[in-house]
Amino acid sequence: MPELPEVSRALTALLPGWLPAQRWFAGKDRPVDEVRPAGLTVLAGPDPLLVHAVVEVCQGDRTELYQLLIGRRSGVPEVASAAVLGDGFYEASGDADLTAGLLDRMAAGESAGPLRFSAEPDTTLDPGLRSRPITAEQSNTSLVYGGQYILKLFRKLSPGMNKDLLLHRALQDAGCKHIARVVGSISGELHGEPATMGMLQEFLADAVDGWAMATTSVRDLLAEPDQPAAEAGGDFAGESERLGAAVAEVHADLATALGTEPADSDELDRTVRAMTERLDQVSSVVPELAVHAPALREAFEAVRAHESPIVMQYIHGDLHLGQVLRTVSGWLLLDFEGEPAAPVAERHALRSPLRDVAGMLRSFDYAAHQRLVGQPENADVTRHAMEWARRNRAAFCAGYARAAGPVGDPRAHAGLLRAFELDKAVYEVAYEHANRPDWLSVPLAAIARSTDGSE
Repeated sequence: MPELPEVSRALTALLPGWLPAQRWFAGKDRPVDEVRPAGLTVLAGPDPLLVHAVVEVCQGDRTELYQLLIGRRSGVPEVASAAVLGDGFYEASGDADLTAGLLDRMAAGESAGPLRFSAEPDTTLDPGLRSRPITAEQSNTSLVYGGQYILKLFRKLSPGMNKDLLLHRALQDAGCKHIARVVGSISGELHGEPATMGMLQEFLADAVDGWAMATTSVRDLLAEPDQPAAEAGGDFAGESERLGAAVAEVHADLATALGTEPADSDELDRTVRAMTERLDQVSSVVPELAVHAPALREAFEAVRAHESPIVMQYIHGDLHLGQVLRTVSGWLLLDFEGEPAAPVAERHALRSPLRDVAGMLRSFDYAAHQRLVGQPENADVTRHAMEWARRNRAAFCAGYARAAGPVGDPRAHAGLLRAFELDKAVYEVAYEHANRPDWLSVPLAAIARSTDGSE
């Protein structure tokens, strides 16, 4: 195509300066040295022009692949100013006219170069719907089509089927009732290997974000300072209990669909080594954590003596209140891709389901403190918030145990769960130190409470 050499030159020149400002770009820790187009496919054109682009982003000794939609049209495109690259080109995921073609191609089962647009088996898609981007998404970009579908475009790419699509399909086959149904996908090639570019799911317009519900509950509690958490308006504990049961059911469905394996002593050694290495690394750059290092190391080493059988399986991998939705029929889990910063092999590694439990317990702590960050110290308000956190953490574990049974009760593995929670908190210390210094007190306070015996 005559347009492609011009697009290639523009991306090489413009993307090194544009990428670091994007919320979904994962390489903000170092400068972009070079951007090399690795695959360009024309999806529409010449005016308006839409090019699907896979680019190699070089940063020192690290090279990663990213997906973009590049647009150009006569006149001014109706997209956010942040999407404008320059020289008439723009990132087109916010262009409703151009992105409508992605759904149409999936509905028709079309191909374009190495790209394959597909509906799921026994699924008929409604074409002709305009899209709108979800502005809150960070590591990827999602487009809602007419209130019926939501398309997640994976920004950072790797060969193989994306874990999010893999687990959603497995759960769907297992009859899981706690996910949104997958209805289509976009696939391509990376260095000659198949790769997932996008996943289309049913959009649930009535769904409410778990984080929003939880923090609203905290707000209502703090507005009634004389009321116990169990009696205050907006008590969330019932929902937390139901959420715990939903997570346990998802874990059971994943185990049925994809299998499990027992953890041996070597696995425990690897787990302790990984947690200790993270602790050493973060302590070296965050002095406030270093004072807790001996107690943390002791908690991690105790994992080696864990005697109860540990089942390893596929898990969510990045579970928190922002990854769950409440619908009229119950709780749904989403975004099974795993921790965005983790290597692909680590995301696909089998883990203890207690990792997900620990992530959600840490999320309750964050929800409790969300309204306290940056505010003057108030012991009564802090006590009230911690009462909310304890109540909802206990309710979540009770719900999980109700669905998982005595063997799966997270409270029966208190030492291991505590180690996983502390490891998650160490990760949070590193994240907050680098990105949100005002929030650093939240994980540090949790570590202090756990290691000094006050929690």
